[in-house]
Amino acid sequence: MKPMKKIWLAGIGGVLAGMVVSTQWVGPIVAQETESNRTVYEQLDLFGDIFERIRAAYVEEVDEKDLIQSAINGMLTSLDPHSSYLPPEDFDDMQVQTRGEFGGLGIEVTQEDGFVKVVAPIEDTPADRAGIEPNDLITSVNGESVMGLTLNEAVDLMRGPVGSEIEITVLREGTPEPFDVTITRETITITAVRSRLEEGVVVLRLTTFNEQTFPNLEEQLAEQVEAAGGIDAVTGFVIDLRNNPGGLLNQAISVTDAFLESGEIVSTRGRDPRDSERYNATPGDLAQGKPIVVLINGGSASASEIVAGALKDHRRAVVIGTQSFGKGSVQTIMPVQGEGAMRLTTARYYTPSGRSIQALGVAPDIIVEPQPVVEDEATEAIEENGPRLRSEADLRGSLSNDSLTEDEQKILEEDKARQEETARLRAEDYQLSYAIDILRGMSFLASNGN
Repeated sequence: MKPMKKIWLAGIGGVLAGMVVSTQWVGPIVAQETESNRTVYEQLDLFGDIFERIRAAYVEEVDEKDLIQSAINGMLTSLDPHSSYLPPEDFDDMQVQTRGEFGGLGIEVTQEDGFVKVVAPIEDTPADRAGIEPNDLITSVNGESVMGLTLNEAVDLMRGPVGSEIEITVLREGTPEPFDVTITRETITITAVRSRLEEGVVVLRLTTFNEQTFPNLEEQLAEQVEAAGGIDAVTGFVIDLRNNPGGLLNQAISVTDAFLESGEIVSTRGRDPRDSERYNATPGDLAQGKPIVVLINGGSASASEIVAGALKDHRRAVVIGTQSFGKGSVQTIMPVQGEGAMRLTTARYYTPSGRSIQALGVAPDIIVEPQPVVEDEATEAIEENGPRLRSEADLRGSLSNDSLTEDEQKILEEDKARQEETARLRAEDYQLSYAIDILRGMSFLASNGN
């Protein structure tokens, strides 16, 4: 309750200052305040009256605690899809989730048109393995419609013991009819950062922004640079934020700061200009000036968009993929009486260029759609092995090259191996393959002084 008290005192201070400076308006200001207070108290009396009538006359006996919690939650959810009341058990769950381990399906959700909308499945979770995709709409859970439920109520329906099954009905754009998906609940252990080395390119896959994200990033980046043979042997870095639904603001700031030497990372602006914040980068670039490509898609939201937007605005990275989700608001968790909390939208955030991404998202510098799934077996074989084009060497009776040195022969063999690896990666992950190609081009231009 302390934050609310703080805001209230600031409000009183503003009124008192107005009374001192503009004495001719004392009467109207006092009258307006009195009228406003009277209206608020009348509405609170109305709430109490309705509460008592429900408790006394509803057809079935009601749980008074549940009734009050529903009223509080209704007040918060009427503001926007991200504000809500967290009863003690939900508050505990949320604190556990930010530490990186919890039970459930592994999806980040919001609410749209009465349905539960998937922001993104978390990588390598039951929902991800079941084929749930960003922007899927969940219309019912175990045959029970979610229409008319608050987001918290819908999420409660999806919770259950680890190992138990749940059936959700999904509506997907481009699919004519809703379809059912059966998922087994698991204990979700999130690995915040996964990394690998692809032909001199360090790929950093960020799945979420929890307390582990920046420490994991720092550690794994160093490991991959060492595995490559040092920073001079590294072509560049890919920061893969696809289907990353966001998380902690401070972690997004730390990750961005890791690749910037200076300048603004993000600013937040609340209702009171005095509550606005601006976060700036500190010296030090973990990539040591090497080129960076950021991968995003429609499942990249919130903290992911802060990272992508800042690196794009500073021209520190080329952003490729598809338009991000467009969640540009900041929620503050405020503990309240009874060991619960409320999640309240307190600010919008802006990229360094001063642009809000709320409902707009981050636009990639280069649009790269994911490779469509190939159904035809013959076409699939071509995609897996790469298209076979005829060359001079394929012609009957062509002359052989009798002047190749051992070094030139070695280079040819390395080029062939690289082509085969590129074909494999294109079939496996077209967007990532494209990102690596971009990095090679950027590295080549940098090495030639362009």
